[in-house]
Amino acid sequence: MNLPLNIDLQQILLHLLNFTLLFAIFYLLLYKPVKKFMEDRSNYYKEMDEKAKKDLETAEKTKEKYLQQLENIEKEIDEKNQVAHRQSEELSEQMLRQAREEADNIIAKAKEEASRERTKIINSASDVISDMVTAATARMLYSDTAEAYDRFLDSAEGSGKDA
Repeated sequence: MNLPLNIDLQQILLHLLNFTLLFAIFYLLLYKPVKKFMEDRSNYYKEMDEKAKKDLETAEKTKEKYLQQLENIEKEIDEKNQVAHRQSEELSEQMLRQAREEADNIIAKAKEEASRERTKIINSASDVISDMVTAATARMLYSDTAEAYDRFLDSAEGSGKDA
């Protein structure tokens, strides 16, 4: 069958059949695997994105947890520092009290020793004064000054010989 313009209908149908077969083969061999590959790739990247989001959420939670722990540790450190500061103040006050007590004891002992020395000096001075009073009384008892003068010379000569 010949149509105008020299067109053969049989040839057109054969070309149409070839095109359909070629289309079916390309669809089965190329389009389907490429489409499946692209879907798999898309799913893979979606899974990676979801996993990354989950990991990011986990990391954020862990970060918050660690920040909270760090804050708690800082508070605990501050509390321990305050306790240590209070203990050191108490210890220094206790040491200061002990030092004051020791100083008071030393001062009390020094006062007692000074009192004893004072008493000893007063007793010694008392003895010297008694001797002086006795000597003055003895001079007054001697009626004759010449006799006292002779005794004085005798005692001076005696002490001059010793020297």
